[in-house]
Amino acid sequence: MIRMQNVEKSFRSGAGRTFVLRRIELEIGEGDFVTIMGPSGAGKSTLLSILGMLDSEFEGEYLFAGQAVHGLPPRARVELSKKNVGFVFQQFHLLDDLTVAENLEIPLSYRDLPASERKSVVADTLDRFHIVAKKDLFPSQLSGGQQQLVAVARAVIARPRLLLADEPTGNLHSSQGREIMDLFVRLNQAGSTIVQVTHSDENAAYGKRIIRLKDGWIDP
Repeated sequence: MIRMQNVEKSFRSGAGRTFVLRRIELEIGEGDFVTIMGPSGAGKSTLLSILGMLDSEFEGEYLFAGQAVHGLPPRARVELSKKNVGFVFQQFHLLDDLTVAENLEIPLSYRDLPASERKSVVADTLDRFHIVAKKDLFPSQLSGGQQQLVAVARAVIARPRLLLADEPTGNLHSSQGREIMDLFVRLNQAGSTIVQVTHSDENAAYGKRIIRLKDGWIDP
């Protein structure tokens, strides 16, 4: 499903360049559940952003389901991401001017579902995540933990082919965190490929394999 060859990410620093990722060689198969671990500054979130096609400023080759992401024009790359990828961001990235229910509906709008079906899926998701009472609230009216629950719900609502999660349980109580990880396992068993970034050994244990990054390199 995913193949990266010699992927590098850098930025100008004075007279030279500072590398964030170095010579990344990575293969992730359909239905895999991969955990990326490493110290702060290792390049984990940057790698996740490239995998999600949010960052196109890199060198090397990235193939997603046979498509050369590194060669796609911006609009085609965005469309490929919208239709295949779900995100759980560390900073949530909920839209402040939309209610919880409206935030949840956004990924479904990329799947060409009728409006009535979208409303039904949103209702089911609100119920599954125990946030029905929050559906008409705006993100600013929610606690950090509640915002994270909404962010996870939005990421999984359309059953994405690829789910990318950056510290998905960081603001949740331990019991909520286990519920989210159990949900990820069920999604994975149903066919979703999952890549999570985490510092938690407990969360990492839910996955099938671990990739360790250090100073931008994959640690062998």
